[in-house]
Amino acid sequence: MKNIKHIVISGNIGVGKTTLSEIISKKFNWELQLEEVKDNPYLDDFYKSMTDWSFHLQIFFLNSRFNQIQKISESNNVVIQDRSIYEDFEVFTKTLNDSGVLMDREFNNYKRLYNTILKYIEEPDLLIYLRNLNIDKIISNIEKRSRKFEKAIDKDYLKKLNLYYENWISKHPKDKVLTIDLSENDFIEDPKFLKKIYSMIEKKINELT
Repeated sequence: MKNIKHIVISGNIGVGKTTLSEIISKKFNWELQLEEVKDNPYLDDFYKSMTDWSFHLQIFFLNSRFNQIQKISESNNVVIQDRSIYEDFEVFTKTLNDSGVLMDREFNNYKRLYNTILKYIEEPDLLIYLRNLNIDKIISNIEKRSRKFEKAIDKDYLKKLNLYYENWISKHPKDKVLTIDLSENDFIEDPKFLKKIYSMIEKKINELT
């Protein structure tokens, strides 16, 4: 594992990224970088009015993710990051723009800033993609964590995000992607499946080193 430094867990809202990131970081003794949710000043307003707050939210996440990547580059440890800077643009910002929520002017402004940032960062060594095509299961997961602002999440929005995730991941270098399908599997309720995930990660890392 000495040649692997930056690992990202990617996937839709409510798919289990944060939970699995915390479990994996403890299992392999990796440093953990979680997505900023509690201290995010825009999430609540965003779900109340996506049109008014989508640009503010995406800029906040872009800046937050960039700061995390800088910290990762300075760390001497293997770091697992909850969601990547790439899906901020390729999935969320594109979904919001194509849905008419984020206007073209704001989208193009965001895109220019995003492309500038890409010049100063390196891609993660491994991307762990949590696939869940069972939207009802995702909604159930969201309801279990009882975040007030997430009560307004639209089912169609989650479906669109899934479509953009599948499109984005299909274009990512396959040798740097590990896909874990959670549509019918549950690593919380099924310890055997969690052990399988550990084995899948170890095997993939061995292939990369």
